Amino acid sequence: MDTFLKPSDTLNTSRRNAVIITEASLATLTLIGLDQLWYADFPRSNFKTINDADEWLQMDKLGHVFSSYQLGRVGANALHWSGVGKRDQLIYGATLGFGFLSAVEIFDGYSEEWGFSWSDMLANGLGTGLYVGQELLWDEQRITMKYSFHQTSFANQRPDKLGEGFLEEMLKDYNGQTYWLSANLHSFFKDSKIPKWLNLAFGYGAEGMLTGKNENVDNFLITQNRRRQFYLSLDVDLSRIKTNSRLLRTVFDVLNVIKVPFPAIEFNGKSGIKLHYIYF
Repeated sequence: MDTFLKPSDTLNTSRRNAVIITEASLATLTLIGLDQLWYADFPRSNFKTINDADEWLQMDKLGHVFSSYQLGRVGANALHWSGVGKRDQLIYGATLGFGFLSAVEIFDGYSEEWGFSWSDMLANGLGTGLYVGQELLWDEQRITMKYSFHQTSFANQRPDKLGEGFLEEMLKDYNGQTYWLSANLHSFFKDSKIPKWLNLAFGYGAEGMLTGKNENVDNFLITQNRRRQFYLSLDVDLSRIKTNSRLLRTVFDVLNVIKVPFPAIEFNGKSGIKLHYIYF
């Protein structure tokens, strides 16, 4: 297993072809599935654009940044495993998230329920840029984008919109989501004795949201006490924990998308500063 997971030192054509075929197949099947199982439930329309930049206090936009960054990271790492050069990793691998999410955005453009959003596209580009920019500047990911989630009472009030059950709420309830920029301290202070795995994380979340913004739902105006939340916390970069097992490294790399629970300081417009002994 360790031999299989070890990145190739030179171009391994069979691995590269397997990566390309696998990614293309998964992307195609996912888009077909979305078209048949999701968009088919809503009326189609002529292609249109919408301006939804001010909805959900931009939590949905951070979801696009996160998805684009993580898919790009996976794409680049897969090509690295197959021995593809760094330049092609960034051109053809790191842009995987931007390409896939752009296709989904086009689907939105032909749906009566939604529309093509330029602010979503900007967020997709920011996610890809966060990955590519760091590789060009530092040849490593010193700042990673992470995600954490806790259940809230808001989903129970509108389960059709915010999800019903833990897995649905993870995707739909923006009130419980937090997106983090997790900066590795040792990579910025290489001569220090700071542990190589220790990160300082800056988070953004929001709550009090039952709809994208104050709006009429079934002829009833839903008003909300919507507020932004900013967090400061510690984190662990699992990819920098030393181990000789490539299987364990792979597991750490997969889990590294999740912010490790730690005490956190919250800053918001309601109570000012709030301390969380453990924040998810």
